[in-house]
Amino acid sequence: MRLRDSAPADPDRDPVAVIHSALDHGVRMIDTADAYGNEELVGRAIRSRRGQVTLASKCGLRLRPDLPRGFEVRADPAYVRNACEASLQRLGTDVIDLYYLHHRSDTVPIEETVGALADLVARGLVRAIGLSNVTAADLHRAQNVHPITALQERWSLTERGIEGSLLAAAAEHRVTVVAHSPTSHGLLHHRPVGDDTPPHHPGMVLTRLAQQLGASPGQVALAWVHHRERVHGLTVLPLPGTTRVSHARTNLAAADLQLPEAVLRQLDAVPIP
Repeated sequence: MRLRDSAPADPDRDPVAVIHSALDHGVRMIDTADAYGNEELVGRAIRSRRGQVTLASKCGLRLRPDLPRGFEVRADPAYVRNACEASLQRLGTDVIDLYYLHHRSDTVPIEETVGALADLVARGLVRAIGLSNVTAADLHRAQNVHPITALQERWSLTERGIEGSLLAAAAEHRVTVVAHSPTSHGLLHHRPVGDDTPPHHPGMVLTRLAQQLGASPGQVALAWVHHRERVHGLTVLPLPGTTRVSHARTNLAAADLQLPEAVLRQLDAVPIP
């Protein structure tokens, strides 16, 4: 689960309560990053339950509103080491279970970055290495330096860019795919507004099928992502973000949703915007 920080005035929106509710209902991975600005909050929330959590964080991406892309990438070994030590302090833990490079670098070879991450593993500060926002070539080259445990990429019914050489590389190296934004940042939770929305629009298809299944559109979207592991022969973990306890419970219920083959065929045929 990826936690989104929010004001705790409403108990349903208390981020600590969101984490504890998720853990109570079987979630074991909590995902954050130094760029999210909530590592201290996550650390406080899991402190009494650290043994129940697979804690994931990321380094290498610095928010820079003054730049065209809104961020800069730092993937040099010195920065990686310093970033990890800072994250450990903010998280209040002595080890990060899964530590990602947040974004590929155009200037630092992936081998150098993964070498620095591997050194963190050797020092006992990190248990496993992940990559995010990389190419298939990056993954192949990284794997030659140190085993890559997880690949975190955007993957949803309407965003399938991963379904090519990158997914093939993940399958080849038996890398778990962590699918972030599986409901397209919440857009697939809701029926599109407007009488002129075409019936083949993804939101309309999801709404119609969800009604047939007695589920919500977001639950169907999550179940579709999880189903991709059967299609592609690898392990896929959907990673929805949430700001509410009630939403977390709704998302978790999607794990038990079975999608009939006829429904899957209709979802697979949804046009990508």
